Amino acid sequence: MMKNNVHWGIIGCGDVAEVKSGPAFQKAKNSYLLAVMRRNEEKVKDFAQRHHVSNWTTNALDIINNKNINAIYIATPPSTHLEYALKALEAGKNVYLEKPMVLNSDEAKILLEATKKGNNKLTVAHYRRCLPVFIAVKELLDSNIIGAVSTAEIIISQTKDASLIAKTDENWRTNPAISGGGYFHDIAPHQLDLMVHYFGDVATINRVEVEQNVNIHDVVKGTLKFKNGVSFKGCWNFDGLENKDKCTIKGEKGSISFSFYKDEIILSTDKKEKKYQFKGTKHVQQPMIEKTVAYFLEKNENPCSVNQAATVTKIMDVFCGIK
Repeated sequence: MMKNNVHWGIIGCGDVAEVKSGPAFQKAKNSYLLAVMRRNEEKVKDFAQRHHVSNWTTNALDIINNKNINAIYIATPPSTHLEYALKALEAGKNVYLEKPMVLNSDEAKILLEATKKGNNKLTVAHYRRCLPVFIAVKELLDSNIIGAVSTAEIIISQTKDASLIAKTDENWRTNPAISGGGYFHDIAPHQLDLMVHYFGDVATINRVEVEQNVNIHDVVKGTLKFKNGVSFKGCWNFDGLENKDKCTIKGEKGSISFSFYKDEIILSTDKKEKKYQFKGTKHVQQPMIEKTVAYFLEKNENPCSVNQAATVTKIMDVFCGIK
């Protein structure tokens, strides 16, 4: 049965696991959630009861060393991603790892080497790759409907009271020692991953300096040049005067624009505009988890490898002036 099914344990059942991902481990085919872990006993017990999970613990090693578990979802804050991923791989488990994958490129190299040593698999949770709206963007690009792509741009602006990013009691997302940086490290991995997914290998990465009186983690700017010739620029402002979320991809015949948080694409060609609407998914990680389960069972390729995610980590390091 272990060879034909994926038996999951979750390390870190907080806000992300509540709706976005957790239930999907029980809904995917050949997938079973056996146990969950969180350091807070009251909260992990409550999660287990509400989600009908038979086993819970406050010790991550109970999940890692459980012989009935062959795959582990790591959804803790980023500062413990590398530690738990290495221990899980050493214990012979496959791993589904939340983003950002690790804190920085140095940790990414360590994790990449670890995946080369054994036969265990690791997938990074860049789940937007598998959502209908972003699949449709790629299909439009591949269809050449806007011709050869020249530029892509991301503009994210959020006021201090915006609800785009999940808030926690400790608000660890603004603590660089835990998150790797600020809010940029929480949402940019998905957005940058899509750019890499759409345009391929990166040739150059450049940081754009911001005003000296701006907090380094509030405003992040950078540019990329892809090997296929596409130029990218991005700006993330988490102390903005307005809320804005837009990606625009321009080609010789038109443009494609979309939001990362709305299920709509706007295609503009020859002064005509066409809108594509998509139905949202309740458990947004379910399509990615289903592909991950199939990958663990050797039925398809890895939907997002450590090597692919390491590119995103490198981009973030440069944009933030870490490297």
